[in-house]
Amino acid sequence: QVQLVESGGKLVQAGGSLRLSCAASGRTFSSYDMGWFRQAPGKEREFVGAISGSGGHTYYADSVKGRFTSSRDNAKNTVYLQMNSLKPEDTAVYYCAARPLYSSGSWYYTNNYDYWGQGTQVTVSS
Repeated sequence: QVQLVESGGKLVQAGGSLRLSCAASGRTFSSYDMGWFRQAPGKEREFVGAISGSGGHTYYADSVKGRFTSSRDNAKNTVYLQMNSLKPEDTAVYYCAARPLYSSGSWYYTNNYDYWGQGTQVTVSS
C-alpha cells in the first residue's frame, strides 16, 4: 500500500514557474514508477509526465514537453514536477500516481496506476 500526498499548487501568473511535490509513504518508493496527471474542469484526467523508479527514464505529454520536468529523490520518498513557462491552459488539479515497477500497460493511461494522491490545484492567470 502506498499513500501519496501532493503539495505546491497555487495561483501563479502566466510565464511563471511552480514546483509540485508528491510525498509517498512506505519503504520501497524506488519500486514504483510515478506518474503526473491533471484534470481541468469539465475535462477528463490527462497524462502530464512520468518517471521510472530509478529516475533514469522520463516521459512527457507533448503539451508540456520542454516546459515541465519530473525528478525524484528516493531517499526522501518524494517525486517532483517542475513547471516552467506556465500557461493559462495548464490550470488544473494535478495528481501524482504510482504503479509497481515492470507493470504492464502504457504510462499514459490512468487505469495503469494503482495509487493516487488527492490532488493539488494549480491556477495560471493570464
